[in-house]
Amino acid sequence: MSFHHIALATRDIEATHAFYTDVMGFDLVKVDAVPTDGGGWARHLFYDTHGQGLIAFWDIHDDAHVPADFEPSISRGLGLPAWTNHLAFDAVDLDGLAEHKRRWLAAGHGLAEIDHGWCTSIYIEDPNGIMVEFCATTRPFTIADRDEAVRKLDATGRPDLLPPPDVTIHEPAKREAGAPA
Repeated sequence: MSFHHIALATRDIEATHAFYTDVMGFDLVKVDAVPTDGGGWARHLFYDTHGQGLIAFWDIHDDAHVPADFEPSISRGLGLPAWTNHLAFDAVDLDGLAEHKRRWLAAGHGLAEIDHGWCTSIYIEDPNGIMVEFCATTRPFTIADRDEAVRKLDATGRPDLLPPPDVTIHEPAKREAGAPA
């Protein structure tokens, strides 16, 4: 079963909107404006991720209940590395992944790419400090994969560790002075 939507708070709705429409390629499809318990108001913005459910952001204006300087990063706000809690979107296949990589680079974002052996992923952070990923599964899971997963889950002590992955960093092309963005 897929999810309907994930909702997160943002402190900068303009930057968040530009990122999720221009960089991620999602479409704003609905905005609800609602009163808050503290006498303020909030907008709940919903973006169509094109077949992968919706992602929504809260633009909250309620000084009585929400501090203006709250940490919107779902990992850093908890004291965790940025990669811990992240949003991974399905790129469908390697061609789809290449298209997302092209869009990110064209928008001026450098990115990290990792071939995990069973999937390939690209990563950047959104304006809220949330790690976002597009991932393409590159081979089907087998019964042996499932058996190995159960073995590792049931193991006591430190499990067998994979070597650190090779990370390829892609930087956007530098624009000539005066060239159109």
